[in-house]
Amino acid sequence: MQRLLVALLAAFDAAIAAAVGLVVLLAPLTLLWTLAFGATADWGALWPLAGTLWQFGHGVPLSIEISTDVLRAAGVAPDAAAFTLSVAPLAFLVFTLLFAARSGARAARAGAWLLGTLAGTAAFGAIAAAVALTAQLGGAQVPFAPAIVFPTAVYLVGALCGSVAAVWDDGDGGLIDRVHDLMDSWGDWAPVPAAAVRGAAFALVAVTAVSAAALAVATVVRGGEVVALFQAARVDALGATVITLGQLAYLPTLLVWTASWLAGPGFAVGIGTAVSPAGTQLGVVPGIPVLGLLPENSSIWMLIVVIVPIGAGAVAGWAVRSRLVWEGTPLGAAPRAVIALGIAALSAGVAAVAALLAGGSLGPGRLAEAGPSALPFALALGGEVLLGAAILLLSPRNRDELAEERTARWIAEMSASEAAPATVEAANETDGSDYATAPLDDLSGYRPPGRDPNGPHD
Repeated sequence: MQRLLVALLAAFDAAIAAAVGLVVLLAPLTLLWTLAFGATADWGALWPLAGTLWQFGHGVPLSIEISTDVLRAAGVAPDAAAFTLSVAPLAFLVFTLLFAARSGARAARAGAWLLGTLAGTAAFGAIAAAVALTAQLGGAQVPFAPAIVFPTAVYLVGALCGSVAAVWDDGDGGLIDRVHDLMDSWGDWAPVPAAAVRGAAFALVAVTAVSAAALAVATVVRGGEVVALFQAARVDALGATVITLGQLAYLPTLLVWTASWLAGPGFAVGIGTAVSPAGTQLGVVPGIPVLGLLPENSSIWMLIVVIVPIGAGAVAGWAVRSRLVWEGTPLGAAPRAVIALGIAALSAGVAAVAALLAGGSLGPGRLAEAGPSALPFALALGGEVLLGAAILLLSPRNRDELAEERTARWIAEMSASEAAPATVEAANETDGSDYATAPLDDLSGYRPPGRDPNGPHD
């Protein structure tokens, strides 16, 4: 019954995750429908639009087809009537990933991590299939299989990461314990995989935090350009609100673009364009307000920003090395070098996936290429993180570190020695003996029961 309850709760978590993502879209769209169209609104198009945007937010590309009447009214060239939109607003994907990780960790604490992960993923996949079958929009088509596979894969990855991270230290009496025991048999190499994963997490969090800070600074410096583009759009308060909400959904996408800029390769906003610390080459860009943050020019001296990913790698190396010292497991040069390589490889892999999700087509014609390129971004970030992590992990151990290691070992030995008398005393109390006991190295003042301390001695 316990396992059945865990499965039901995991499926319920998945349903909540999907419902929240859909409601976040339906609520503003309903308000927009009411204020913009009133009683004449076509309410039948509300759900297909919300479902299509939800799929798009999970990385499913959109095939846009503009009708002839709209082309004539807007004065758009006929060759722009059909195009693909694949630069996704990753806020929905990130929310699903984090919610799935939370659900997986909860199932792991309940003792059924695999069952909970599979049940939640199956429920989320069923909801994704239902959305794909019912939310079909005429002007924006999504491929049927990716509309189901992409959201389900996002939930599966999040649930697996959350559940395995929660159960790794405590064990599960099954698969994870067998893997843990296998790694423990590697001797000095046993801590390497866990340390590499931990270090990669530190490096990626550091890069994300610095990217957010850089984006905030760019918003302050280039805020006037953003306001000017809002004014040039000539939209009312409702239109400005819709544009702002859409740009907020693209915030994680912009963080990936900023991280690629900090790493050096930069990103593109159209075919033949480049935005990087080494230089900026832009043609005509869309009048989207958030694109006002793009720098007009760059200097070769701005390549100094690549020190940021190197610093993130150094933070990861410091965190891993401190943890190894605290656990009393100092490693040789070879295991520490492999840890540094593992941190770099995992960071590069995550960067490549993020670039694939945050890049693609932004519109017709020259806008068919936008965002960071996966391979240069992954290689640059991985190499810079490797340099920073190697500096901290491979440097010789100093006196303070050796002293900290000896202090930690001494504290552990003292704790064990202090626990021994307490164990003996507890055993005597349980036994009910009338004879008191004392440690052999501390017999001062001890007299057997019934013996007069002033009487004769043997």
